[in-house]
Amino acid sequence: MKKVKIGFLPLYVKLYDDGAPNMRLRIDAFAKEVADLFKTRDDVELVVADVCRLEGEFKDAVTLFENEKVDSMVTLHLAYSPSLESEKVLKGTKLPIVILDTTPNFDFTGDEDNISISYNHGIHGVQDMCNLLVRNGKQFFIEAGHYLESDVIDRVVKRVKGIKAAKSFRNAKVGAIGGEFAGMGDFRVADSVFEEIGIRSVALTSDEAQKYVSQVTEAEVDTLIAEINEKYTVSNDIPEDFLRNSMKGNLAVRKWLGENELTAFTANFLTTGKDFGLYGMPFCEANMAMERGIGYAGEGDVLTAALVGAFMSVCDETSFIEMFCPDWKSNLIFISHMGEMNTALTAQKALFKVKPMKYSDVDTTWLCGTYKEGEATLIDLAPLADGRFRVIVSFVEMKVPECEKFRSNSTCGWFEPNKTVAAFLEDYSKLGGTHHLSLMYGDKRKVAESFAEAMGYEYYEI
Repeated sequence: MKKVKIGFLPLYVKLYDDGAPNMRLRIDAFAKEVADLFKTRDDVELVVADVCRLEGEFKDAVTLFENEKVDSMVTLHLAYSPSLESEKVLKGTKLPIVILDTTPNFDFTGDEDNISISYNHGIHGVQDMCNLLVRNGKQFFIEAGHYLESDVIDRVVKRVKGIKAAKSFRNAKVGAIGGEFAGMGDFRVADSVFEEIGIRSVALTSDEAQKYVSQVTEAEVDTLIAEINEKYTVSNDIPEDFLRNSMKGNLAVRKWLGENELTAFTANFLTTGKDFGLYGMPFCEANMAMERGIGYAGEGDVLTAALVGAFMSVCDETSFIEMFCPDWKSNLIFISHMGEMNTALTAQKALFKVKPMKYSDVDTTWLCGTYKEGEATLIDLAPLADGRFRVIVSFVEMKVPECEKFRSNSTCGWFEPNKTVAAFLEDYSKLGGTHHLSLMYGDKRKVAESFAEAMGYEYYEI
């Protein structure tokens, strides 16, 4: 389970400590109760600051968070807090801000006494602070709701995940093997656009590929073959020399990924033939790298590889996909690719076998299988004009039809859109959706929305 690191910032007012110090018993208990809701989650690491009332206290808290390298601050108004006490500190930090707008009482219908009002009026402290954030041009995110009687805690965590994914995207370092597929245009953007985002690309040359292959030891090949035999269903008709050479090529890519600290990579199956030096297209490493949390996209697509890697930083169950064929009758869309998928997501153990390559001069090995059933979120990053982007998202249902005929010879899956296939495809293409995209299991719409907002991109949901 991938974790996000949150800095928990409780806000309060010194006036109440001076005039009604006993309030802190309930105030502190409420702050602890909310903090504990984050601490009990297996996808959150929490750094808790002391209750902050004055500018110096806010400065200490934010310094703590910066030193701890949290992914985002989450603020909680325990009552009213004068915004000028926190303004300079919040304006000056580069840390993202997510505001948890909640109060202790779920029901507040007028039967409460004045004491209850004192514990439940944090919302206008939120309004005071947000006005200053807006005036200062400081981006923030906000989620409101009762901390126990709504999903607001989960929404806050998803916000932080989207923010972390955006940071990962801005710092992506993507390896490129074999250049781009000639003629594919939808994922191509100018180098200047990548530079503006912060994405760096590292090309693997044929000479480098052969160098890394020469560094692979026979013991490393034995270890990888043993791992494959343990994790997957393995065909027993793979020639030994062919198998070992194929594993050397895949391990060479793995060494290259590690040495260059790459967050994702892409490979072009048309240009990774005999002369390139990897003993064929490194399908196995593409699959196993995604299992380890490294992003991937096919055909030299640096953009989508960076996107997949960014979402893998917050969600293990992420994969690169393409929509291939519509099933108009069953209202399903078939997804596949030549040989790349996150094989941790298959309905059964992935199959390991020889991959005949009719578009290359050398065959290779690969892993294949059918994506498991479950709710999932499709996320596409569509380039627009003038360096702009659009994030296109749809919440779908992954299906495994009774027919398993594709399982033995394809990386594949089926999803049912939330409308007819015809309407979905029309909407997707009207928005400029590309033929390479990301799949994340579960409802990740809030994560994707937060990613888009953090990046300053358009967001559309189908």
